[in-house]
Amino acid sequence: MNDSELIKLILDGDRDRFRILVEQYQQMVFRTCMGFVHNREDAEDLAQDVFVQAYRSLSGFKGESAFSTWIYRIAVNASLNKIRQSSRNSVFQRLDAFFGQDRNKELSLPLDSPENPEEILIKEEYAVWIRKALDSLPDNQKTAVILSKYDDLPQKEIAEIMNLTEGAVEALLQRAKKNLREKLSS
Repeated sequence: MNDSELIKLILDGDRDRFRILVEQYQQMVFRTCMGFVHNREDAEDLAQDVFVQAYRSLSGFKGESAFSTWIYRIAVNASLNKIRQSSRNSVFQRLDAFFGQDRNKELSLPLDSPENPEEILIKEEYAVWIRKALDSLPDNQKTAVILSKYDDLPQKEIAEIMNLTEGAVEALLQRAKKNLREKLSS
């Protein structure tokens, strides 16, 4: 059964079938949200919110694009809204995280790791730099990079999700790469 048939059944009253759509798209939505918020718990909460919003808005799905494109748009918009909302009151959270007071995130050191603790910490610090550089990009560049690199989507699909041409997506990705290089080299 394809997505359109499932959606028709759901809209006709078989609401339990929405679970099938959730199961089919939950990993994709989670990865997208994780690319924006960089925290597993926040990404899980955000993904759940995305599916609630999708369920409530399902009657508005016109079928002009694939359901995956439609739910990607919801996930991207919800993620950007979450970032905007949390950035207003996250200055103190960032300071806590920077100074090691972030209780929501634990650095786990695998016991059987062939790397020494210093190498693990250096890799973790590098990952934090990359996340900060990514977070500092304009929303449209960040969205293009996340959909391209985190979700491994082709530019054609990214263009559909973002309502842009493929050339515009290519330009966004090029500008994002340039900006990331500048931010990471300094």
